[in-house]
Amino acid sequence: MAPHTVIDVMIILERHGDLLLAERSGTGYADGLLNLPSGKVDPGECVFDAAIREAWEEVAVRIAPAALRPVHVMHYRNPEGQVRIGWFLATSRWEGDPTNAEPHKCSGIGWYPADQLPAHTVPYNALGIAHYLKGEPISVHGW
Repeated sequence: MAPHTVIDVMIILERHGDLLLAERSGTGYADGLLNLPSGKVDPGECVFDAAIREAWEEVAVRIAPAALRPVHVMHYRNPEGQVRIGWFLATSRWEGDPTNAEPHKCSGIGWYPADQLPAHTVPYNALGIAHYLKGEPISVHGW
């Protein structure tokens, strides 16, 4: 039997053309790289509920389900051969000021121009953002 495909959610918080990115730290994976607030969908959870939960857990903002727009879906196989389905959900509406709610996993957060992401952005996230900015709803990478 094939292993379960991981379903990820990536939350694109937008403000005046900038996106919120967090610098990974102390996780053992992609430490020092920037990524969107994100995480895995838990069993029994839909992608919207997962995105709302992850946004709260990672950057302490509350997002209403109706505020989330699905903007890209990616079927992704990473360089290690692991398969994932990534849902990229965007919003410019939330409650609260984004803060680093997981300092044990993140060394800081910041706003970056959506069309000029830093070179040290996690490739999975950078690809999804690029497709979103081009208006491309779905992509396949790593196959």
